[in-house]
Amino acid sequence: MDLISKKDGKYNYIEVGEGTPIVILHGLMGGLSNFEGVAKYFSQKGHKIVIPELPLYTQNILKTNVKAFARYVKDFITYKGFDRVILLGNSLGGHIALYHTKMYPEKVAGLVITGSSGLYESAMGDSYPKRGDYEYIKKKAEAVFYDPSVATKEIVDEVFGVVNDRIKVIKTLTIAKSAIRHNMAKDLPKMHVKTCLIWGKNDQVTPPDVAEEFHKLMPNSDLYWIDKCGHAAMMEHPDEFNRLLDEWLQKVEL
Repeated sequence: MDLISKKDGKYNYIEVGEGTPIVILHGLMGGLSNFEGVAKYFSQKGHKIVIPELPLYTQNILKTNVKAFARYVKDFITYKGFDRVILLGNSLGGHIALYHTKMYPEKVAGLVITGSSGLYESAMGDSYPKRGDYEYIKKKAEAVFYDPSVATKEIVDEVFGVVNDRIKVIKTLTIAKSAIRHNMAKDLPKMHVKTCLIWGKNDQVTPPDVAEEFHKLMPNSDLYWIDKCGHAAMMEHPDEFNRLLDEWLQKVEL
């Protein structure tokens, strides 16, 4: 199955399968293809998988923040005519999913986050990638995964392209500051949506204690671990990620 992006109005997105919609939100440096394993598996298990391209680098700088992206997702869900959806997000996508759930709880039947920002940010704060230094970018990309070989040349090239684009660098830093500003710690205890946390035990970007904190603060959450796994579990261990998510979906009957 090839995942082909289509344009509809102002939205670019992938859509496969039929059934209960799972809307997937990618991260800051993550492409739509990162969720290929999830899309293929769940589109054959009674779900419509929809992966919108988030306007991280195309909106006005004043709309380049977590809250504005959450509104964009709500507008997209409304445009598609979905009543309620399961939201799944990785990294920044998880943060946007959380903020969307805070603002529009009536739209969210269930929430799945993996390696999510929202409580703790270290992804770029210590040393933002140096422009022009390919080896440095390669090492940073490899550090996202437990197994560095998952960071293919295609992935490294994509990140290298972003950090060598002046506008994208400015917007990336704007988003990183927005993620810190929109910390969710005070909101999470009031969010009663059924939530699945799937975390890599070796995540260096949002370490395991971040997952524990999410689990502690969210009143209706289940936490699952994947061993020998970094920040993008759905890419590094797609089969195990799908198995755990499938198990959770059946348990909570979404």
